Amino acid sequence: MVRGAWGARPDRPGGLACGAVRVTVVVPTYDEAANIVELLTRLRRAAPDAAVLVVDDGSPDGTADLVDEVAPRLGGTINVLRRTAKEGLGAAYRAGFDEALRQGAAVCVQMDADLSHDPDDLPALLSAVEHGADASIGSRYVPGGVITQWPALRRWLSRWGNRYAAGMLGLAVNDATSGYRAYRSDALERMLFREVSADGYGFQVEMTHRLVRSGGRVVEIPITFRDRTQGESKLSYRIIGEAFRLVMRLAWRDLGLRLRPRRS
Repeated sequence: MVRGAWGARPDRPGGLACGAVRVTVVVPTYDEAANIVELLTRLRRAAPDAAVLVVDDGSPDGTADLVDEVAPRLGGTINVLRRTAKEGLGAAYRAGFDEALRQGAAVCVQMDADLSHDPDDLPALLSAVEHGADASIGSRYVPGGVITQWPALRRWLSRWGNRYAAGMLGLAVNDATSGYRAYRSDALERMLFREVSADGYGFQVEMTHRLVRSGGRVVEIPITFRDRTQGESKLSYRIIGEAFRLVMRLAWRDLGLRLRPRRS
């Protein structure tokens, strides 16, 4: 059992009772009107019983209104959490997870709205959590994982960024920056997700770090990652730089915790 700054995983049964699982898929959006209807349609087909919570940061293209318009036709539970300003990916996920847990979700899924994450991979992610994992990560860097349509520079940045994070932080995770994940609700609470301050790639890395340090069991599921075809990418050099600085800061904090004198 791994121990860290957030304590250790308590003993509990390995899996979740399938019939009792309430899954909420949290999807942050900003100007995703070109993709959101197709995403919701495919999500409803892949996971008919899952609730969907779209967290919209005041999209000027009317993304939130479009979700409200198509939700009755698609059926199930599809809601919009409307926020007034674009505050970043990390803030959107924290708000979405908080609302999903308040509504009783046992499993929280995070995924992008740009169709880079295939909804057909969702059942495999959920199955891993139902069979005892604290979190399952849709991984591009395990056998069977594939990336399509990315230029060479972005492939290089992603691959070596993950190796840098894993090496500096001692994470036995191949794709710590993946944004396609499923978490048990108790794992989210145990890792104190509301205190995560990073955004972009840094948010994913900090969440992975907290999960591992809290004793969480992580399973990586191979996925096919496709670059967006509609809309504009939210990736920027600022986000990349934030992630690299975050890893260094977390590594120094881990070192300080290891060197701290222990009381007998």
